[in-house]
Amino acid sequence: MKPIHALAMPTLGVALLCLPLAAGAQETDPDTGLVKAEGWETVRNNCTACHSAKLVTQNSGSRNHWQYLIRWMQDTQGLWEFQAETEATILDYLAEYYGPKEDTRRPALPRTLMPDNPYPTVADSG
Repeated sequence: MKPIHALAMPTLGVALLCLPLAAGAQETDPDTGLVKAEGWETVRNNCTACHSAKLVTQNSGSRNHWQYLIRWMQDTQGLWEFQAETEATILDYLAEYYGPKEDTRRPALPRTLMPDNPYPTVADSG
């Protein structure tokens, strides 16, 4: 029984180490790249009618940002008006899976590391 026990413990350890990785993985649609989760088909059906899903998957933003983009597309690009439930589903999905990302931009450089500005500024005009 000792040889089985010797194999079981390392196998269990490897399985437990992989568990968080599998739990955090999100399945994506191979055709669009969208995360397969509640609402993804509504997003696919409405958003990819006019543009590539890459326009969604490469961007991120708050619920308000996504709503702003929808309004902009409605005002300027001919996007149709959504039923309230459809819009809520789209916004819920986008905010959850394509919400604001942490640490996607580097912090601003300190002024001491910035080159001198060769152009006159309001402060220079006195």
